[in-house]
Amino acid sequence: MVYGLQLPVQSQSPLYAEPWEASAGAEDLAEAARAADRAGFAYVATCDHVAIPRRLAGAMGAVWYDPVAVLAFLAGITERVRLLSHVAVVGLRHPLAAAKQYATVDRLSGGRLVLGVGAGHVREEFEAVGADFAGRGALLDECVDALRAALGPEEYPVFEGERFAFRDLAQLPRPVQERVPVWVGGSSPAAVRRAVLRGDGWLPQGDPRDRLPAQIARIRGLREAAGAAGPFTVGAITEALYVGEPAWGVGRRTLSGKPEALAESLREYGAIGVDQVQVRFRSRGRAELVDQIEAFGAEVGPLLNG
Repeated sequence: MVYGLQLPVQSQSPLYAEPWEASAGAEDLAEAARAADRAGFAYVATCDHVAIPRRLAGAMGAVWYDPVAVLAFLAGITERVRLLSHVAVVGLRHPLAAAKQYATVDRLSGGRLVLGVGAGHVREEFEAVGADFAGRGALLDECVDALRAALGPEEYPVFEGERFAFRDLAQLPRPVQERVPVWVGGSSPAAVRRAVLRGDGWLPQGDPRDRLPAQIARIRGLREAAGAAGPFTVGAITEALYVGEPAWGVGRRTLSGKPEALAESLREYGAIGVDQVQVRFRSRGRAELVDQIEAFGAEVGPLLNG
């Protein structure tokens, strides 16, 4: 089981953003990513929203950096860590345009892209760009298929769908990876089925630990029924974490304490079939966040698999 990090600053939902992020900027984002790179994290992740309607700005926050811009920025300042969009609402963009952007990120990063995709949930975003909100599930299915073709090995990719079609159009540069991993986000039955049938992995959304075993059993059943035999990465988002004994109120739902205790708790995810966990640390500033990332990588990570 490996571990990744949803980066601070780039998305600032009131559900998880720390107060210090409101005045943070590029260097804070960069330092967190560099720390994760040094500390052995498998990936760093960034979110996606094109525009937040006024009616949702209070609940969702209005700060959402562009994921392609962030991942390209991170490609130039990190060396090893993989770069995940968690998740890109690819239905808001033409697949050829999205493929050009993400292929470029993969090329610039030396083959470190993981393309996480999701259906989206904000009607006004879809309406603003002329995308089909009511049919966003079918739209995502077609976008994933089109992206598979456009991010594949062919310089002149070919795709024929109900909404999109292309051929005889060169797309260079090609990704470094022969197959860019596609992880599908969402916890609805349709999203889980989409992950199994079209993805290389599943990114749950809001599933607590006690709901994961049933979801993972369903994934296994769907894969068996589909005859799927290739690698498939099951993810989970952990509770908020704090390595050590906090001297401030980190919240009753935060897992905190000695590295051994945290590792023992997190190993439960592996025991139920999770392959990668995404973590988020409580912090009061960039320095404390970097300390937490480094402590987790040095003291907790090595204990997760034995």
